[in-house]
Amino acid sequence: MVVEVGTRMSHGAIVAREYGLPAVVSVPEATRRIETGQRVRIDGTRGLVEILEV
Repeated sequence: MVVEVGTRMSHGAIVAREYGLPAVVSVPEATRRIETGQRVRIDGTRGLVEILEV
């Protein structure tokens, strides 16, 4: 899960953790940079989001 606004303790981050999903919060312009259907690699431990080329 990639979110533009929030903190480690935001609702989305907590739910992602409970489901075992990686999450990175406070990513500036995430909705402008990531297009619908685009593949991304998320490292929730290091806080990295990598947009993968098709």
